Amino acid sequence: MRKVEVNIFIQLHPREVISAFTEFDKLNGWWQVEKALIEPRKGGLYTLAWAISEKGMGYVSSGIIQSYQPLKELIIDNFVYLNSDKPFLGPMKLTVRVSEKSNGCDLYLCQDGYKYGKDWDWYYEAVKDAWPKVLETLKKYLEN
Repeated sequence: MRKVEVNIFIQLHPREVISAFTEFDKLNGWWQVEKALIEPRKGGLYTLAWAISEKGMGYVSSGIIQSYQPLKELIIDNFVYLNSDKPFLGPMKLTVRVSEKSNGCDLYLCQDGYKYGKDWDWYYEAVKDAWPKVLETLKKYLEN
């Protein structure tokens, strides 16, 4: 199966980087998440929503936290993408890992489990293009 992998260096402590994926205010600040339900623990829910209007939610990503180590990693399993214009896509896995360096940390992100077909190909191409840009936004947000 296909996957999207991105590596980026962030001049911040690993705990701050992982918390940017688990705290709503931070998620809203760098990723424009509009609603979230996150239980930062193994087995906890991880649900994010965007493009909310009077018609409902434009798109949602949701899964179950497989691993949560505030200084090291966040792994979300059974990760699904829901979009009002597309079929539900999943399950996938989202892995966020940090490794501490002397003046910050390396962030590794991997979203995998993409299948094949018209809608899967569309989503894969969108995510492959988006994650590097989104993590640059995260870096700027956290370092400023």
